[in-house]
Amino acid sequence: MNAITPSAKLHDCRDAFVAVLERLGADNPKIVAVCNDSVGSSKLGGFKARWPERLVNVGIAEQALVGVGAGLANGGLLPFVCGAACFLTGRSLEQIKADIAYSNANVKLIGISSGMAYGELGPTHHSIEDFAWTRVLPNLPVVAPCDSIETAAAVEWAASYDGPVFLRLSRVGVPDLLPTGHIFELGKANLLRDGDAITLIANGTITHRMVKAAAILAEQGIEARVLNMATVRPIDVAAVVAAARDTGAILTAEEHSTFGGLGSAIAEVVVAEAPVPMKILGVPGIFAPTGSAEFLLDEFGMAPAAIAETAIALIARKSSRT
Repeated sequence: MNAITPSAKLHDCRDAFVAVLERLGADNPKIVAVCNDSVGSSKLGGFKARWPERLVNVGIAEQALVGVGAGLANGGLLPFVCGAACFLTGRSLEQIKADIAYSNANVKLIGISSGMAYGELGPTHHSIEDFAWTRVLPNLPVVAPCDSIETAAAVEWAASYDGPVFLRLSRVGVPDLLPTGHIFELGKANLLRDGDAITLIANGTITHRMVKAAAILAEQGIEARVLNMATVRPIDVAAVVAAARDTGAILTAEEHSTFGGLGSAIAEVVVAEAPVPMKILGVPGIFAPTGSAEFLLDEFGMAPAAIAETAIALIARKSSRT
């Protein structure tokens, strides 16, 4: 396959989210938005202007936010519950567990400004535990799109899916990677580049960094497979097993703690189905310091050049086993 080339223009995935939400809302009057004093950061201003009666702002009260969403779903509406990912998940995990996942409520949880997008506001606003908190809950798909195209497709899918969803979006601009018209499939990874030396797996804001790292490796004659693993739960077991067997080494990277996130989900498959050398890049089990998202990602070894260096070291480990 031809290697994916990231677009030159950066896109805010929140724009794609609200564009699809408003388009769907025009056709489906049951779609409502619920937010926690985050009309601006969730970019719901246009939705509010068109349908003020279909937007509920509960204020800074995330437990109530989730409870209201569950109640609206029980009343036959289709709520998109929006809030900063750190507060939506951290403050209301019990409500997400009991009112959403256990009740299998048809609520779409939209975690805005995930990862370290609020970097300058520091650890209280970082959302680097949300994969771990949400992916353990039954009935709750966990999705982190890699670009604006996948975001639009995932919102379209979420609206048609009968059940709860956690959709994790950043406010950090990212290039588009997937083709226009892409259709989101739950639990299916996207092959962005093929190779046989190692597999690089990421989602969200890190995916384009993996694509760039693969290009650096290619310049050195090393062909890496790159997978966009937007669905953290359910993980694409077949894609992970094939990657392990075909390439013999797996490197993951995520804007999340190295504990309990995408890398952990993949490691659970690797250790059970196809053990190979593997490394997880992310925030190494600490409270990330204050700084811009770009600075922090680079600081934790997720600049494309650093990813390529880590991949080379992992390939060496693979070679030493043969």
